[in-house]
Amino acid sequence: MKPNSLKKWNVHSTHQDMINDAAAAEISRSLGVSLPCAELLVGRGCTTPEAAKKFLGKGSEILHDPFLMKDMRKGVQRVLQAIERKERIVIYGDYDVDGVTSVSILYLYLQSLGVDVHYYIPCRKGGGYGVSRSAVDQLIEEGTQLVITVDTGITANDEILYAKERGVEFVVTDHHECRAEVPEACAVINPKQEDCPYPFKELAGVGVVFKFLCAMECEAHPERPAMDCVRHVSYEYADLAAIGTIADVMPIKDENRLIVSLGLSRMEHTKRIGLTELINLSRNGDGKSKASSIKKITSGFIGFTIAPRINAAGRISNASIAVELFLTDDRKKAVELAARLCDINRERQVEENKIAEQAYEKIAADPTADRAVMVLDDEKWHHGIIGIVSSRVTEKHGCPSILISFEDGDDGTGDDVGKGSGRSIVGMNLVEALNHCSDLLVKYGGHELAAGLTIKRSNLPEFRRRINEYAKTCFREGKPEPVMEVDCELVPADVTMRFAEELFLLEPYGISNPVPQFAMYGMTVSDRIPVGAGRHTKLHLTKDDLSVVAMYFGVSPMELDFSTGDRVDVLFNLDINEFRGIKSLQLIVRDIHLSEEERTVEDSERELYEQIKNGEALGEPEEIVPTRDEFASVYQFLRHEFRAARDILSLPQMVRMLSRQGISIGYVKLKFIVRIFQELNLVGVDEEREDLYRFSIVYTKNKTSLDKSNIYRRLKNQYSKQQ
Repeated sequence: MKPNSLKKWNVHSTHQDMINDAAAAEISRSLGVSLPCAELLVGRGCTTPEAAKKFLGKGSEILHDPFLMKDMRKGVQRVLQAIERKERIVIYGDYDVDGVTSVSILYLYLQSLGVDVHYYIPCRKGGGYGVSRSAVDQLIEEGTQLVITVDTGITANDEILYAKERGVEFVVTDHHECRAEVPEACAVINPKQEDCPYPFKELAGVGVVFKFLCAMECEAHPERPAMDCVRHVSYEYADLAAIGTIADVMPIKDENRLIVSLGLSRMEHTKRIGLTELINLSRNGDGKSKASSIKKITSGFIGFTIAPRINAAGRISNASIAVELFLTDDRKKAVELAARLCDINRERQVEENKIAEQAYEKIAADPTADRAVMVLDDEKWHHGIIGIVSSRVTEKHGCPSILISFEDGDDGTGDDVGKGSGRSIVGMNLVEALNHCSDLLVKYGGHELAAGLTIKRSNLPEFRRRINEYAKTCFREGKPEPVMEVDCELVPADVTMRFAEELFLLEPYGISNPVPQFAMYGMTVSDRIPVGAGRHTKLHLTKDDLSVVAMYFGVSPMELDFSTGDRVDVLFNLDINEFRGIKSLQLIVRDIHLSEEERTVEDSERELYEQIKNGEALGEPEEIVPTRDEFASVYQFLRHEFRAARDILSLPQMVRMLSRQGISIGYVKLKFIVRIFQELNLVGVDEEREDLYRFSIVYTKNKTSLDKSNIYRRLKNQYSKQQ
């Protein structure tokens, strides 16, 4: 059974709501789309056919004038001046996907102007996040005169002042949260500055650089119409700008929606050799780079397949591998670099899973860990991986989390420094929370829902206390209940290839335009099959005339609390699977549990068991008191399951599995059998949580009398009066 799987579903539109929605019906008729597609458009604020048509055609979004951004003109002029003076220019970037794509597009653009440009990305393990004095010293030694930061620099006040005093100037481009005072640079270009009039504040770091290139092109070619300059920049660089925007989880609205749409379109026919090889290798998945048939590239493919491979380089190796992949025009080198990224990503996955298990063990072992904010630390965690694990912890437990790595070990003074990464939920701005604890931190920065920090070990206990104190002011009504948003309920007739193909019309997806999620109730499980060495589950689900495959990634069949023949409620994305040129519908499961009717029955049986355990003689004796033959049947069943390596079973699941074998034993009787087995040590029983057990068979030559069980004797005496 998947832990915490029974989350609240917030269903925006039931099947009946959809039928009764006049706006959806009108959109469906006017645009020729299915009713569920029209309902999705209404849910995204398009209540008229005209509004829906604009949304689908991206007709409501425009690219704003880049010179509206504070310091944009100053920054552009300083770079053009550096080019004219033949100064040594270095691009200073971050090591995540946003930083890598930012470095790449600015480098390629300046290179196209004939500039002898260089780039610097700190190593996560050595240099750490952001601009550092040691990096400034290195750049000075190399003769650098101008540094352009991308996706970093907005909080590097001391470091940039230090560089300025030593004769090196900075142009800062960034999109992270700003502090009250910004660095003393030639130009600070960040739409989040309080006095910046730019109308859209939620560009990615690469989005800010994209606008910088548009401004550069306009300034460098005043004789050309501004729109022509923007088209040129879009044609050349929107693909990488889209990757960075998606990977940094920026809201897909306003300019971001246009940038991502243009970029996805360019990627399908990209001539960028490195990107082509990475796409081919990722799609084939067999370690070989071969041309793939042209498939539509979606934001999901970028976010879940391409971005992790780029990100892995900066997390556990060197981000320059990814930059070089985008800069190269040598196919052989591109193949080698793309393969290296895929190898590094596999290393990252192994390390991530190891750290996640350790984090979960820490939470389970510490009764005080269930706080408003989970702050976990360890000596051995790779600090390049902890941000991803923090996301998993936050998703699993529904609360903010911060993981801190003291990789260099304890120096005995308490002054050794740990690097942390955190993820938050709606309701608590993580940067503001860290600002509340700023006197305890060496440095920090980030976004509302994701941030990084550096902290001395001696400050960790007080930091843990204070950030939880702050969180309580954000969540005054207690820890928020995890909620999964559902766009609408579907019935079998809605699940068609036509509707699945219409979903591409709503791309690109992301924050503010999430991938549609649907619910269907009362589906029957006809089969469940382990895939991917048992890490994932393939389900065959049916309802009425619908028979469809559903993939549940990251959850093995052993973790599910249902089996074949059960009825379940499913929350899913609708997908099209293409294999050897054949397309078929597929559900991607996001949550699944027994149907509400079956859960109600289980709840009443649990209540009945508690009443009987407390001494009440309810029900008929033959329904409650197990016979010797029933003990034997359950023992043989558990022995068979244990030999088949199915050692984790839930009690309701066992009731249904036994029933399908012709053994009719109800919940209450079976629970008493399990407790008696445990008491007599006939079967090893570890309760993982309520009604979920890990069984092991205890082999013994001697027979054990059931009457030695206090539970069994008390149960028989309890019902002997009725007989």
